[in-house]
Amino acid sequence: MAKQHSNIKTVPRKEDLRPVEVYFNKLNASHQNPTNRLLHFICIPLMLFGILAIAWAIPFPYIKFIGSYNGFFNWASFLIAFSVYYTLKLSPNLSYTMLLVLFVLSYGVSKLAEWQLAGGLPLIWVGTILFAIAWLGQFIGGQIEGKKESFADDKQLVLITPIWVLHFLAKRIGLRY
Repeated sequence: MAKQHSNIKTVPRKEDLRPVEVYFNKLNASHQNPTNRLLHFICIPLMLFGILAIAWAIPFPYIKFIGSYNGFFNWASFLIAFSVYYTLKLSPNLSYTMLLVLFVLSYGVSKLAEWQLAGGLPLIWVGTILFAIAWLGQFIGGQIEGKKESFADDKQLVLITPIWVLHFLAKRIGLRY
């Protein structure tokens, strides 16, 4: 007797979804407009860059036992560590991808810090300006979308949004998240 294969796709029940998928579904529901999504894909990395720059610019205390490694630690280091730890529990693959992205953004921030030392704009100003521009872009995207912000119901979505953006890239290149 031959097995019959059904082409019927089943929709996973909410209780069968991983927590990261539940968060992504909430974000997907409030980000249907293609322009809003595009603005998020541009503004989220820009916002992360601005936040890293601001954290980098805040003076970090000298810690004697760290010794010669003091120059390698700043508030952005702790922000990166928290971000990677938080996302690691939700999706290890996206967490590793996030770490790579944060290293690339940190390299850019370090170059801006060098530029500041050479007489350029203060890093905290650059970070604040970039953050404000990115926030404005997201605000405009939200207005285009015309739906209630998903963050109003669940504040954790603010922390999930960067890996939500990354998960689209992961899906495109065939990386399981």
